[in-house]
Amino acid sequence: TYLFIYDLMQFCGHSWIFTNMIIRFMSFGKDSLADTFYSIGSVMRLCQLLSVLEILHILIGIDKSRLFPRLLQITERIIVLFVVINSQEEVQGRYIVCVLFFLWNVLDVVRYTYNMLARMGIYYLPLTWLNFSLYIPLYALSVLAKAFAICVSLPYFESFGTYSIKLPFPFAFSIYFPYILKAYLLVLFIGMCFIIQNLFSERKAHLGTGSIKKKRS
Repeated sequence: TYLFIYDLMQFCGHSWIFTNMIIRFMSFGKDSLADTFYSIGSVMRLCQLLSVLEILHILIGIDKSRLFPRLLQITERIIVLFVVINSQEEVQGRYIVCVLFFLWNVLDVVRYTYNMLARMGIYYLPLTWLNFSLYIPLYALSVLAKAFAICVSLPYFESFGTYSIKLPFPFAFSIYFPYILKAYLLVLFIGMCFIIQNLFSERKAHLGTGSIKKKRS
């Protein structure tokens, strides 16, 4: 019951964001893209903070998902949303933020809908196929969007020195945050390869002939 309520809350949050984005685009066209973060950023931040609970669900054993792939996906979003986008106002108005939010919400609306029905033992083959097939290409696109958002933010981190730290004498030690972001780009793509491999394994497990027949029965 708790997991169903959690999935329902996330579904409502992401559905609201997705619907808001579509309505705003139909009403204002391209002008709506530039202020996507300002109009729905607070709800997006709330949904992503709530997603941290999914790690706890796995750790205490009420969710049987694999920990490491889910941890990577949640960490990626938290870093890009809170560290990169939220800290640089100049990035918040870029179109890439709208693209990134759109991809995240398409994925999550489908995933939380599937999860809610699965909690009740209901499996619709089209939704199951959509959940485990659509996630693979859209996740890859979202990683590219995250990488592009990081690249766009680099000049601002370099100019403003955000998160860069220079310790005074006698330490003579400094942390240049743009270097950390550039290194994280490599980690991001390595993690993508691992997660996509895991997604293919999940797809095979859930869409195999035996699994489909069992769920249909």
